[in-house]
Amino acid sequence: MSRLVIDLARITANARAVVESCRPLGVEIWGVTKALQGCPRVGRAMLQGEVAGLADSRLLNLERLGQALGPLPLMLLRLPSPSRAGATVASAAVSLNSEPATLNLLDLAARQRSLTHQVILMVDLGDRREGVLPAEVEAAGREAARYRALELVGIGSNFACYGAVMPSADNLGELVELAERVRRVTGLELPVVSGGNSTSLRLVEEGSLPQGITQLRVGEAILLGREPSTGRPVAGTGADAFRVQVEVIEVKRRPSLPRGQVARDAFGREPRYQDRGERLRALGAIGVQDLGAGSIAPEAPGIEVLGASSDHLILDVTETGSPVQVGDHLWFRPDYGALLALATCPHVERHYVGDQDARRTMM
Repeated sequence: MSRLVIDLARITANARAVVESCRPLGVEIWGVTKALQGCPRVGRAMLQGEVAGLADSRLLNLERLGQALGPLPLMLLRLPSPSRAGATVASAAVSLNSEPATLNLLDLAARQRSLTHQVILMVDLGDRREGVLPAEVEAAGREAARYRALELVGIGSNFACYGAVMPSADNLGELVELAERVRRVTGLELPVVSGGNSTSLRLVEEGSLPQGITQLRVGEAILLGREPSTGRPVAGTGADAFRVQVEVIEVKRRPSLPRGQVARDAFGREPRYQDRGERLRALGAIGVQDLGAGSIAPEAPGIEVLGASSDHLILDVTETGSPVQVGDHLWFRPDYGALLALATCPHVERHYVGDQDARRTMM
């Protein structure tokens, strides 16, 4: 069985580095745990790095975090499902919203439970996923502010997800201006102006994050130590929080070109091959079912990932310094897509290091 090794101390150190870089700007960091299924150990490591709270897109993950870690600030990142309004207010202190019908149901659910649920109004500033349009923000703000059991605490936006639109001084400056407009029409303080995810850290490093942004929702920079859109390292963080161990199940020399008529592969792709002569190939016991749409990079020099089928990783090991043999365990670093899949795959074992409670059973 392949193994995902998780260094909790590195996650804590990365979280602290991000928090400390943003603190002088008055920006609080919420740690995003969705890549690890809301893993309590990872959440606790982020909290030890002084994040303000934990955020996830799945209610089940938030429930897991709350049950394992006790009372703490939890945020639902995905817009609440109307059918899950009750579970939303029970599991999350705050949620991101854009739909009046959902707000009405959240208010009803919160009143039934004698709770006050906090709301961040999402605005679409170009990425074209969720949120009201800028022209609608004042009306939407008035709507969100009228509910007895809901507290409109701010506005936010999302970047670099669906539309791959980068956060910038311009669009985040617009978000700050929109927050001021909502303040004027509602009379509320709106302390939260949530300026996106790990991609916004580039502006922090460049010194161009607009004044008035008060919150970022950060996952990849804490987990993998890099800014997602460019892959650049985030200052003060390390990229070694996650390693993947894969067992070698075959090593053979074979021609680099397939023989016969080539069509689409098992996933509908039309592969292209280069004739490199006979090469030494190795098969690893991991595949697309484990890695999803992501990829893993070998740690050892000379190993080349050629591709993957459902259950096999195909490697060229011709140029390795030491011979690769059947039964060897090779080490890889996952990207965010692979991490997301590995953490949810039942065929991959998790192993925790860097924490005194690492042996405790807390998935």
